[in-house]
Amino acid sequence: MRFPVWLLAAMLLLTGGGASHAKVRITNDRGGIIERYIDRYKQLRASRQSVIIDGLCASACTIVLSEIPHDRICVTSKARLAFHAAWDFGLRGRAVTNRGATRWLYSMYPSPVRQWIAGRGGLTPRTIFLQGRQLEEMYRPCALNALASSGARK
Repeated sequence: MRFPVWLLAAMLLLTGGGASHAKVRITNDRGGIIERYIDRYKQLRASRQSVIIDGLCASACTIVLSEIPHDRICVTSKARLAFHAAWDFGLRGRAVTNRGATRWLYSMYPSPVRQWIAGRGGLTPRTIFLQGRQLEEMYRPCALNALASSGARK
């Protein structure tokens, strides 16, 4: 039996689950192509949804910090952000650092994140992790009711 989409949308609006109340949870995102993440997060920002980072958010996933307003991001104790230089495939399929894309990526991050990255040597092929107390000093911890009510996952 197919459930009419309009009926589901009406039920969500009546129960307070409209787009402005929706939450997207990031739990195990290993990243990918930068441009795809920019497009994804611009759509997410336009939908006015909030983001719960509740696990690994690596590589291009971290663009969430630049595209989603700071007050619509919260982190749990399991949140772990992984940063490294942008890269392309070179000869014989080997990873080669893309310096221009790395500078662009770095420039997108909020100032506290850029300072944290710079304090660890910048974006290099080596992955660095922002988590725990350092991350919670930059982003608010998620409220328990936000965790209980979120249904969307990334």
